[in-house]
Amino acid sequence: MSVKPLPLQGAELAFDPHWLAHEAADALYAAVLDEVAWEVHRIRLFGREHDSPRLSSWIGDPDAHYRYSGADFRPHPWPPALLAIRLLLAEELGAPFNSVLANRYRDGRDAMGWHSDDEPELGPAPVIASLSLGANRRFTLKHRRDASLKAALELGHGSLLVMSGATQANYRHALPRTAKPVGERINLTFRVIERR
Repeated sequence: MSVKPLPLQGAELAFDPHWLAHEAADALYAAVLDEVAWEVHRIRLFGREHDSPRLSSWIGDPDAHYRYSGADFRPHPWPPALLAIRLLLAEELGAPFNSVLANRYRDGRDAMGWHSDDEPELGPAPVIASLSLGANRRFTLKHRRDASLKAALELGHGSLLVMSGATQANYRHALPRTAKPVGERINLTFRVIERR
């Protein structure tokens, strides 16, 4: 396995900064831009609905329904480029991924606030494989109860971060806004939605 463990108390993290070679990452980036049905999702924050500060698409098997921030998401069908990556990740990580959330960050103003991927349909200890394409962005984690436990990573083109075990139960994570000039980035978080 090419991903190597990252030490962070109470989390199970593994990282490969070059999981995809540069040329393969370029090709996947172009295919995902072209094949994915991008949309602005409406999310509920503090009892009010807002446009999410990024473009997104929920993709997966027909029964991989997902509820997030007060909204129900029905999956779009798998585009060919993502089917191939799904199979590679499933083989390497031993997880039967049946869905992926694609997020498109157009510039440094697009972001993801503090959250945990702890929805019931992900199960108690989900395996989430996060593949980054395009511009480098800073990814941060902080413990829910112990402020001294935190980490930050630069997620670059072709990098793979795997979060598993108790990571979602113990930590929140975010992709903060940045005022620095930064290009477009796509993040693909492969998940297993438990069928009920």
